[in-house]
Amino acid sequence: MALLKGLFDLRRVWRAAGYSAAGFRAALKNEAAFRQELALFVVLAPLGFWLGRDGVERSLLVGSLLLVLLVELLNSAIESVVNRVGQDHHELSGQAKDIASAAVFISLLTVVVVWALVLTDRFL
Repeated sequence: MALLKGLFDLRRVWRAAGYSAAGFRAALKNEAAFRQELALFVVLAPLGFWLGRDGVERSLLVGSLLLVLLVELLNSAIESVVNRVGQDHHELSGQAKDIASAAVFISLLTVVVVWALVLTDRFL
């Protein structure tokens, strides 16, 4: 019965939504890269819906853009935690930030590859 009670705990869902909204606000306020990538999403997502021939293509085009936002949020969270631990240079701190940055790069590369494959298939 406790499992079912937790399943329908709307207060928990409401609190979680509040934490998510706070995270979005923090990213918008403090992360220039997130603002740039969000602007890219706002421009390209409608284009992705328009250029995609079916649901699969549209989901690939728009989903790859959402992936960039997701990875950027995780990158920002990792950077915040590393900065919270200390400002002194530490090899592992730098490594964590570099790896998170590489993940953002891979997500951006995914956008380029997905869009190129979908659009070359469409126009060639």
